[in-house]
Amino acid sequence: MNPPSKDIKDLLLALSYAGMTVDTESIFVDDDTVLVDEDNLGTLSNLTFGSTLFIGREPNKPDNCVTIFDTGAWPPSLGLTSKGYEYPTIQIRVRNLRYIDGWTIIEEIKNVLHGLAQQTMNGTLYSVVYCTSGPALLDYDEHNRVRFIINFNLQRR
Repeated sequence: MNPPSKDIKDLLLALSYAGMTVDTESIFVDDDTVLVDEDNLGTLSNLTFGSTLFIGREPNKPDNCVTIFDTGAWPPSLGLTSKGYEYPTIQIRVRNLRYIDGWTIIEEIKNVLHGLAQQTMNGTLYSVVYCTSGPALLDYDEHNRVRFIINFNLQRR
């Protein structure tokens, strides 16, 4: 299994590349990515891994970026006859020069991920993804860029 941050990164990239809104009942990120152009959720800003989207470490540049952090996990379930569930957590941080732009991006991420259920990403079944806190203002960094955070719990196997 991948780190949860990689699977969530791949999902956000799939949505960003498509430039579409998403019906969360129809997301499959694997060989068959299904995206639906409907007005039920906001569109994601243009994200590119290694350029505007990062995992585990927020670089000094660019000024505007999204970073996904693996933040631990609850104990996995123990099953006698089947593979148990894991309960990892992630934090997503959005940094931007403009307050309203950063807020818009983190709200879009929340709208796409919160309530995502029974979806397979990179061969891993995510039973549920839900927001546990945020979006929230974290701070302004040393270069006066605003940073917002949002936290998610995941259930997967």
